[in-house]
Amino acid sequence: MTTPDSPPGRRPASPAMIAGSLAQLAALGVIGPAVFTVLFTLLGVGLALVPIIGIGLLVLYVLVYAMYATAWLEYARVDGLYGLELPPVRVRRSARPGFGGFLRMVWAQFTDPIVWRGIASIAVSTVLGLLVIPLLTAVITGIAGAFAPLYSAGSVRLFGIGLEVGAAVAVPVGIVGALAASAALVGIAILHGVLGRAILVPSRDAQLAHEARLSQEQRAGAVRSAEVERTRIERDLHDGVQPRLVSVGMTLGLAQQKVEDDPQAAKALIAEAHTSTKAAITELRQLARGIHTSVLDDRGLDAALSALAARSPVPVTLDVRTPGRCGPDAEAAVYFVIAESLTNAAKHSRGTEARVLVRMREEGTLWARVEDNGVGGARTIAGGGLDGIANRVLGVGGTFRLDSPVGGPTTVEVTVPCAS
Repeated sequence: MTTPDSPPGRRPASPAMIAGSLAQLAALGVIGPAVFTVLFTLLGVGLALVPIIGIGLLVLYVLVYAMYATAWLEYARVDGLYGLELPPVRVRRSARPGFGGFLRMVWAQFTDPIVWRGIASIAVSTVLGLLVIPLLTAVITGIAGAFAPLYSAGSVRLFGIGLEVGAAVAVPVGIVGALAASAALVGIAILHGVLGRAILVPSRDAQLAHEARLSQEQRAGAVRSAEVERTRIERDLHDGVQPRLVSVGMTLGLAQQKVEDDPQAAKALIAEAHTSTKAAITELRQLARGIHTSVLDDRGLDAALSALAARSPVPVTLDVRTPGRCGPDAEAAVYFVIAESLTNAAKHSRGTEARVLVRMREEGTLWARVEDNGVGGARTIAGGGLDGIANRVLGVGGTFRLDSPVGGPTTVEVTVPCAS
Protein backbone atom coordinates (compact mmCIF):
# COMPACT_ATOMS: atom_id res chain seq x y z
CA MET A 1 0.00 0.00 0.00
CA THR A 2 1.29 3.44 -0.88
CA THR A 3 1.48 6.24 1.61
CA PRO A 4 0.31 9.76 0.78
CA ASP A 5 3.89 10.82 0.14
CA SER A 6 4.84 7.83 -1.98
CA PRO A 7 4.40 7.81 -5.74
CA PRO A 8 1.35 6.01 -7.08
CA GLY A 9 1.48 3.01 -9.35
CA ARG A 10 1.77 -0.75 -9.40
CA ARG A 11 4.67 -2.62 -7.83
CA PRO A 12 7.64 -2.70 -10.24
CA ALA A 13 8.80 -6.10 -8.92
CA SER A 14 5.61 -8.03 -9.79
CA PRO A 15 6.04 -10.75 -12.45
CA ALA A 16 3.70 -8.95 -14.88
CA MET A 17 5.62 -5.69 -14.49
CA ILE A 18 8.95 -7.46 -14.98
CA ALA A 19 7.74 -9.24 -18.11
CA GLY A 20 6.22 -6.05 -19.54
CA SER A 21 9.33 -4.03 -18.69
CA LEU A 22 11.65 -6.54 -20.37
CA ALA A 23 9.48 -6.70 -23.49
CA GLN A 24 9.46 -2.91 -23.79
CA LEU A 25 13.17 -2.59 -23.05
CA ALA A 26 13.98 -5.16 -25.71
CA ALA A 27 11.92 -3.18 -28.22
CA LEU A 28 13.64 0.05 -27.18
CA GLY A 29 17.01 -1.64 -27.60
CA VAL A 30 16.12 -1.91 -31.28
CA ILE A 31 14.06 1.27 -31.81
CA GLY A 32 15.79 3.64 -29.38
CA PRO A 33 19.08 4.02 -31.31
CA ALA A 34 17.12 4.86 -34.45
CA VAL A 35 15.10 7.49 -32.58
CA PHE A 36 18.19 9.22 -31.23
CA THR A 37 19.88 8.97 -34.62
CA VAL A 38 16.97 10.93 -36.10
CA LEU A 39 17.03 13.52 -33.30
CA PHE A 40 20.80 14.08 -33.53
CA THR A 41 20.60 14.22 -37.33
CA LEU A 42 17.92 16.92 -37.13
CA LEU A 43 20.06 18.83 -34.63
CA GLY A 44 23.21 18.61 -36.74
CA VAL A 45 21.52 19.47 -40.03
CA GLY A 46 19.57 22.31 -38.45
CA LEU A 47 22.61 23.94 -36.86
CA ALA A 48 24.63 23.49 -40.05
CA LEU A 49 22.02 25.07 -42.32
CA VAL A 50 21.07 28.03 -40.11
CA PRO A 51 24.01 30.28 -41.17
CA ILE A 52 23.84 29.17 -44.79
CA ILE A 53 20.31 29.61 -46.07
CA GLY A 54 18.25 29.81 -42.88
CA ILE A 55 16.32 26.65 -43.72
CA GLY A 56 17.96 25.14 -40.66
CA LEU A 57 15.42 27.05 -38.55
CA LEU A 58 12.68 24.93 -40.08
CA VAL A 59 14.68 21.78 -39.33
CA LEU A 60 15.19 22.90 -35.72
CA TYR A 61 11.44 23.58 -35.47
CA VAL A 62 10.81 19.98 -36.57
CA LEU A 63 13.38 18.84 -33.98
CA VAL A 64 11.54 20.61 -31.15
CA TYR A 65 8.27 18.86 -31.90
CA ALA A 66 9.98 15.55 -32.64
CA MET A 67 11.38 15.78 -29.10
CA TYR A 68 7.88 16.56 -27.82
CA ALA A 69 6.45 13.52 -29.62
CA THR A 70 9.23 11.29 -28.27
CA ALA A 71 8.66 12.52 -24.71
CA TRP A 72 4.89 12.09 -25.05
CA LEU A 73 5.31 8.48 -26.16
CA GLU A 74 7.78 7.80 -23.32
CA TYR A 75 5.42 9.21 -20.69
CA ALA A 76 2.55 7.18 -22.14
CA ARG A 77 4.71 4.03 -22.18
CA VAL A 78 5.93 4.32 -18.59
CA ASP A 79 2.55 5.46 -17.26
CA GLY A 80 0.79 2.59 -19.02
CA LEU A 81 3.31 0.09 -17.64
CA TYR A 82 3.49 1.27 -14.02
CA GLY A 83 0.34 3.40 -13.57
CA LEU A 84 2.24 6.36 -12.11
CA GLU A 85 -0.41 9.02 -12.90
CA LEU A 86 2.27 11.13 -14.57
CA PRO A 87 1.62 14.77 -15.49
CA PRO A 88 0.39 15.23 -19.07
CA VAL A 89 2.83 16.27 -21.78
CA ARG A 90 1.10 19.18 -23.46
CA VAL A 91 1.93 21.31 -26.46
CA ARG A 92 2.92 24.75 -25.22
CA ARG A 93 0.95 27.70 -26.54
CA SER A 94 1.51 31.43 -26.44
CA ALA A 95 -1.15 33.99 -25.62
CA ARG A 96 0.76 36.64 -27.59
CA PRO A 97 -0.09 37.03 -31.28
CA GLY A 98 2.32 37.42 -34.17
CA PHE A 99 5.76 36.08 -34.91
CA GLY A 100 7.07 37.06 -31.48
CA GLY A 101 4.41 34.93 -29.84
CA PHE A 102 5.28 32.06 -32.16
CA LEU A 103 8.96 32.24 -31.17
CA ARG A 104 8.04 32.32 -27.49
CA MET A 105 5.85 29.26 -27.96
CA VAL A 106 8.60 27.27 -29.70
CA TRP A 107 11.17 28.27 -27.08
CA ALA A 108 8.82 27.31 -24.26
CA GLN A 109 8.29 23.95 -25.94
CA PHE A 110 12.03 23.40 -26.31
CA THR A 111 12.80 24.28 -22.69
CA ASP A 112 9.85 22.39 -21.21
CA PRO A 113 11.34 20.33 -18.35
CA ILE A 114 8.70 17.63 -18.80
CA VAL A 115 9.91 17.03 -22.35
CA TRP A 116 13.54 16.83 -21.25
CA ARG A 117 12.68 14.36 -18.50
CA GLY A 118 10.96 12.23 -21.13
CA ILE A 119 14.04 12.36 -23.35
CA ALA A 120 16.27 11.41 -20.39
CA SER A 121 13.98 8.51 -19.53
CA ILE A 122 13.96 7.08 -23.05
CA ALA A 123 17.76 7.47 -23.23
CA VAL A 124 18.21 5.45 -20.03
CA SER A 125 15.65 2.89 -21.20
CA THR A 126 17.46 2.53 -24.52
CA VAL A 127 20.76 1.80 -22.76
CA LEU A 128 19.02 -0.78 -20.56
CA GLY A 129 17.38 -2.24 -23.67
CA LEU A 130 20.79 -2.68 -25.29
CA LEU A 131 21.74 -4.80 -22.26
CA VAL A 132 18.51 -6.78 -22.30
CA ILE A 133 18.95 -8.13 -25.84
CA PRO A 134 22.24 -10.05 -25.24
CA LEU A 135 20.99 -11.22 -21.84
CA LEU A 136 17.86 -12.66 -23.46
CA THR A 137 20.10 -14.37 -25.98
CA ALA A 138 22.15 -15.79 -23.09
CA VAL A 139 19.04 -17.16 -21.40
CA ILE A 140 17.82 -18.84 -24.59
CA THR A 141 21.21 -20.37 -25.47
CA GLY A 142 21.75 -21.39 -21.83
CA ILE A 143 18.46 -23.26 -21.81
CA ALA A 144 19.37 -24.84 -25.13
CA GLY A 145 22.76 -25.86 -23.66
CA ALA A 146 21.04 -27.52 -20.72
CA PHE A 147 19.40 -29.90 -23.20
CA ALA A 148 22.52 -30.27 -25.39
CA PRO A 149 22.90 -34.07 -24.90
CA LEU A 150 19.52 -34.54 -26.52
CA TYR A 151 20.52 -33.05 -29.86
CA SER A 152 24.34 -33.06 -30.00
CA ALA A 153 27.13 -35.52 -29.21
CA GLY A 154 29.95 -33.07 -29.92
CA SER A 155 30.74 -29.55 -28.78
CA VAL A 156 28.05 -26.91 -28.23
CA ARG A 157 28.35 -23.16 -28.66
CA LEU A 158 26.87 -21.23 -25.74
CA PHE A 159 25.72 -17.66 -25.09
CA GLY A 160 26.48 -16.40 -28.58
CA ILE A 161 30.06 -15.44 -27.63
CA GLY A 162 31.97 -18.30 -29.23
CA LEU A 163 32.15 -20.40 -26.03
CA GLU A 164 32.24 -24.03 -27.14
CA VAL A 165 32.04 -26.87 -24.61
CA GLY A 166 31.23 -30.52 -24.73
CA ALA A 167 27.64 -31.65 -24.59
CA ALA A 168 28.04 -33.06 -21.08
CA VAL A 169 29.67 -29.86 -19.76
CA ALA A 170 27.09 -27.71 -21.55
CA VAL A 171 24.35 -28.90 -19.17
CA PRO A 172 25.64 -27.31 -15.91
CA VAL A 173 27.21 -24.38 -17.73
CA GLY A 174 23.95 -23.67 -19.57
CA ILE A 175 21.85 -23.90 -16.40
CA VAL A 176 24.16 -21.60 -14.42
CA GLY A 177 24.42 -19.15 -17.31
CA ALA A 178 20.65 -19.06 -17.90
CA LEU A 179 19.99 -18.49 -14.18
CA ALA A 180 22.62 -15.75 -13.98
CA ALA A 181 21.28 -14.03 -17.10
CA SER A 182 17.70 -14.33 -15.79
CA ALA A 183 18.69 -12.75 -12.50
CA ALA A 184 20.39 -9.92 -14.38
CA LEU A 185 17.24 -9.39 -16.47
CA VAL A 186 15.08 -9.20 -13.35
CA GLY A 187 17.50 -6.69 -11.85
CA ILE A 188 17.41 -4.56 -15.00
CA ALA A 189 13.60 -4.64 -15.06
CA ILE A 190 13.44 -3.51 -11.42
CA LEU A 191 16.09 -0.86 -12.09
CA HIS A 192 14.02 0.38 -15.02
CA GLY A 193 11.01 0.86 -12.76
CA VAL A 194 13.05 2.68 -10.13
CA LEU A 195 14.74 4.97 -12.65
CA GLY A 196 11.44 5.63 -14.42
CA ARG A 197 9.93 6.84 -11.17
CA ALA A 198 13.01 8.87 -10.27
CA ILE A 199 13.12 10.64 -13.65
CA LEU A 200 9.46 11.10 -14.58
CA VAL A 201 7.59 11.41 -11.28
CA PRO A 202 7.87 15.01 -10.03
CA SER A 203 9.24 15.54 -6.55
CA ARG A 204 6.87 16.46 -3.74
CA ASP A 205 8.12 20.05 -3.77
CA ALA A 206 7.70 20.26 -7.54
CA GLN A 207 4.15 18.89 -7.28
CA LEU A 208 3.25 21.41 -4.60
CA ALA A 209 4.76 24.24 -6.63
CA HIS A 210 2.85 23.06 -9.73
CA GLU A 211 -0.42 22.85 -7.79
CA ALA A 212 0.16 26.30 -6.30
CA ARG A 213 0.86 27.72 -9.76
CA LEU A 214 -2.29 26.10 -11.17
CA SER A 215 -4.30 27.44 -8.24
CA GLN A 216 -3.01 30.95 -8.88
CA GLU A 217 -3.78 30.67 -12.58
CA GLN A 218 -7.28 29.40 -11.87
CA ARG A 219 -7.93 32.19 -9.38
CA ALA A 220 -6.64 34.80 -11.82
CA GLY A 221 -8.74 33.27 -14.60
CA ALA A 222 -11.84 33.31 -12.40
CA VAL A 223 -11.25 36.98 -11.51
CA ARG A 224 -10.72 37.94 -15.16
CA SER A 225 -13.78 35.92 -16.18
CA ALA A 226 -15.93 37.70 -13.60
CA GLU A 227 -14.61 41.07 -14.76
CA VAL A 228 -15.31 40.28 -18.42
CA GLU A 229 -18.78 39.03 -17.53
CA ARG A 230 -19.51 42.15 -15.47
CA THR A 231 -18.37 44.35 -18.35
CA ARG A 232 -20.56 42.42 -20.77
CA ILE A 233 -23.62 42.78 -18.54
CA GLU A 234 -23.00 46.50 -18.12
CA ARG A 235 -22.57 46.90 -21.88
CA ASP A 236 -25.76 44.98 -22.65
CA LEU A 237 -27.72 46.98 -20.10
CA HIS A 238 -26.28 50.29 -21.26
CA ASP A 239 -26.65 49.63 -24.99
CA GLY A 240 -29.93 47.70 -24.97
CA VAL A 241 -32.28 47.67 -22.02
CA GLN A 242 -31.45 51.08 -20.53
CA PRO A 243 -32.14 53.17 -23.70
CA ARG A 244 -35.31 51.18 -24.29
CA LEU A 245 -36.59 51.86 -20.77
CA VAL A 246 -35.70 55.55 -21.11
CA SER A 247 -37.66 55.60 -24.35
CA VAL A 248 -40.62 53.96 -22.59
CA GLY A 249 -40.52 56.64 -19.92
CA MET A 250 -40.42 59.45 -22.46
CA THR A 251 -43.23 57.91 -24.50
CA LEU A 252 -45.43 57.57 -21.42
CA GLY A 253 -44.65 61.19 -20.53
CA LEU A 254 -45.81 62.34 -23.95
CA ALA A 255 -48.93 60.19 -23.64
CA GLN A 256 -49.69 61.76 -20.28
CA GLN A 257 -49.52 65.22 -21.84
CA LYS A 258 -51.84 64.26 -24.71
CA VAL A 259 -54.33 62.12 -22.80
CA GLU A 260 -56.84 64.99 -22.43
CA ASP A 261 -56.23 66.98 -25.63
CA ASP A 262 -55.64 64.12 -28.06
CA PRO A 263 -56.80 60.77 -26.62
CA GLN A 264 -56.14 58.86 -29.87
CA ALA A 265 -52.51 60.00 -30.00
CA ALA A 266 -52.15 59.17 -26.31
CA LYS A 267 -53.46 55.64 -26.95
CA ALA A 268 -50.97 55.20 -29.80
CA LEU A 269 -48.13 56.35 -27.55
CA ILE A 270 -49.24 53.99 -24.78
CA ALA A 271 -49.36 51.11 -27.28
CA GLU A 272 -45.85 52.01 -28.43
CA ALA A 273 -44.64 52.08 -24.82
CA HIS A 274 -46.30 48.71 -24.21
CA THR A 275 -44.47 47.20 -27.19
CA SER A 276 -41.17 48.66 -26.05
CA THR A 277 -41.76 47.32 -22.54
CA LYS A 278 -42.29 43.79 -23.85
CA ALA A 279 -39.12 44.09 -25.93
CA ALA A 280 -37.23 45.24 -22.84
CA ILE A 281 -38.56 42.27 -20.86
CA THR A 282 -37.39 39.95 -23.64
CA GLU A 283 -33.92 41.51 -23.60
CA LEU A 284 -33.75 41.19 -19.81
CA ARG A 285 -34.81 37.55 -20.07
CA GLN A 286 -32.07 36.88 -22.64
CA LEU A 287 -29.56 38.71 -20.49
CA ALA A 288 -30.53 36.64 -17.46
CA ARG A 289 -30.30 33.46 -19.53
CA GLY A 290 -26.76 34.47 -20.50
CA ILE A 291 -25.85 34.79 -16.83
CA HIS A 292 -27.51 31.55 -15.74
CA THR A 293 -29.92 29.12 -17.33
CA SER A 294 -32.37 27.30 -15.08
CA VAL A 295 -32.77 24.50 -17.63
CA LEU A 296 -29.15 23.54 -17.00
CA ASP A 297 -29.84 22.92 -13.32
CA ASP A 298 -33.21 21.26 -13.82
CA ARG A 299 -32.67 19.03 -16.86
CA GLY A 300 -28.93 18.91 -17.48
CA LEU A 301 -26.49 19.96 -20.16
CA ASP A 302 -28.10 18.08 -23.05
CA ALA A 303 -31.48 19.78 -22.63
CA ALA A 304 -29.89 23.21 -22.07
CA LEU A 305 -27.80 22.89 -25.21
CA SER A 306 -30.82 21.70 -27.23
CA ALA A 307 -32.66 24.86 -26.22
CA LEU A 308 -29.59 26.93 -27.04
CA ALA A 309 -29.25 25.34 -30.50
CA ALA A 310 -32.93 25.95 -31.22
CA ARG A 311 -32.48 29.69 -30.56
CA SER A 312 -29.26 30.01 -32.56
CA PRO A 313 -29.47 32.09 -35.77
CA VAL A 314 -26.91 29.72 -37.31
CA PRO A 315 -28.16 26.15 -37.90
CA VAL A 316 -26.50 23.88 -35.32
CA THR A 317 -25.82 20.15 -35.46
CA LEU A 318 -25.75 18.99 -31.84
CA ASP A 319 -24.07 15.75 -30.70
CA VAL A 320 -24.06 15.38 -26.90
CA ARG A 321 -23.08 12.11 -25.24
CA THR A 322 -22.97 12.51 -21.47
CA PRO A 323 -24.24 9.39 -19.69
CA GLY A 324 -24.20 11.18 -16.32
CA ARG A 325 -24.08 14.62 -14.73
CA CYS A 326 -20.93 16.59 -14.04
CA GLY A 327 -20.38 19.21 -11.38
CA PRO A 328 -22.47 22.37 -11.77
CA ASP A 329 -19.42 24.56 -12.36
CA ALA A 330 -18.14 22.26 -15.11
CA GLU A 331 -21.51 22.12 -16.86
CA ALA A 332 -21.98 25.88 -16.54
CA ALA A 333 -18.52 26.53 -17.99
CA VAL A 334 -19.13 24.26 -21.00
CA TYR A 335 -22.58 25.79 -21.57
CA PHE A 336 -21.08 29.28 -21.46
CA VAL A 337 -18.33 28.29 -23.93
CA ILE A 338 -20.83 26.86 -26.41
CA ALA A 339 -23.25 29.77 -26.04
CA GLU A 340 -20.52 32.38 -26.53
CA SER A 341 -19.00 30.45 -29.46
CA LEU A 342 -22.36 30.24 -31.24
CA THR A 343 -22.94 33.94 -30.58
CA ASN A 344 -19.54 34.76 -32.10
CA ALA A 345 -20.30 32.51 -35.07
CA ALA A 346 -23.57 34.34 -35.69
CA LYS A 347 -22.08 37.82 -35.30
CA HIS A 348 -18.64 37.58 -36.85
CA SER A 349 -17.90 34.35 -38.73
CA ARG A 350 -20.51 34.71 -41.52
CA GLY A 351 -20.86 30.94 -41.34
CA THR A 352 -23.88 29.00 -42.55
CA GLU A 353 -23.70 26.10 -40.10
CA ALA A 354 -22.11 25.06 -36.82
CA ARG A 355 -21.45 21.75 -35.14
CA VAL A 356 -21.29 21.11 -31.39
CA LEU A 357 -19.76 17.96 -29.91
CA VAL A 358 -19.83 17.17 -26.17
CA ARG A 359 -18.37 14.06 -24.58
CA MET A 360 -17.79 12.80 -21.06
CA ARG A 361 -14.43 11.06 -21.07
CA GLU A 362 -13.25 8.17 -18.93
CA GLU A 363 -10.62 10.23 -17.12
CA GLY A 364 -13.39 12.27 -15.49
CA THR A 365 -13.40 15.27 -17.81
CA LEU A 366 -16.05 17.01 -19.86
CA TRP A 367 -14.89 17.78 -23.41
CA ALA A 368 -16.60 20.03 -25.92
CA ARG A 369 -15.83 21.30 -29.41
CA VAL A 370 -17.64 23.97 -31.42
CA GLU A 371 -16.96 24.23 -35.16
CA ASP A 372 -18.31 26.65 -37.74
CA ASN A 373 -17.67 27.01 -41.46
CA GLY A 374 -17.16 30.78 -41.36
CA VAL A 375 -14.34 32.98 -42.57
CA GLY A 376 -12.04 32.31 -39.60
CA GLY A 377 -9.40 34.71 -38.39
CA ALA A 378 -10.74 34.80 -34.82
CA ARG A 379 -8.26 36.02 -32.21
CA THR A 380 -8.29 36.21 -28.43
CA ILE A 381 -8.47 39.89 -27.47
CA ALA A 382 -8.38 41.11 -23.88
CA GLY A 383 -11.93 41.76 -22.75
CA GLY A 384 -13.45 40.06 -25.80
CA GLY A 385 -15.74 37.06 -25.98
CA LEU A 386 -12.95 34.54 -26.59
CA ASP A 387 -10.99 35.98 -23.69
CA GLY A 388 -14.04 35.45 -21.52
CA ILE A 389 -14.25 31.83 -22.68
CA ALA A 390 -10.58 31.19 -21.94
CA ASN A 391 -10.80 32.75 -18.47
CA ARG A 392 -14.04 30.95 -17.62
CA VAL A 393 -12.46 27.60 -18.54
CA LEU A 394 -9.21 28.39 -16.74
CA GLY A 395 -11.18 29.36 -13.65
CA VAL A 396 -12.54 25.81 -13.30
CA GLY A 397 -9.16 24.18 -14.00
CA GLY A 398 -9.75 23.36 -17.66
CA THR A 399 -7.93 23.91 -20.94
CA PHE A 400 -8.93 26.01 -23.94
CA ARG A 401 -7.80 25.76 -27.56
CA LEU A 402 -8.70 28.03 -30.48
CA ASP A 403 -7.95 27.13 -34.08
CA SER A 404 -9.16 29.77 -36.55
CA PRO A 405 -7.00 30.18 -39.66
CA VAL A 406 -7.91 32.96 -42.07
CA GLY A 407 -10.49 31.53 -44.45
CA GLY A 408 -11.86 29.21 -41.78
CA PRO A 409 -13.07 27.05 -40.31
CA THR A 410 -13.02 28.11 -36.64
CA THR A 411 -12.78 25.48 -33.91
CA VAL A 412 -13.06 26.08 -30.17
CA GLU A 413 -12.17 23.10 -28.01
CA VAL A 414 -12.30 22.91 -24.20
CA THR A 415 -11.75 20.28 -21.56
CA VAL A 416 -12.82 20.81 -17.94
CA PRO A 417 -12.60 18.50 -14.90
CA CYS A 418 -15.98 16.94 -14.31
CA ALA A 419 -15.69 17.36 -10.55
CA SER A 420 -15.14 21.14 -10.72
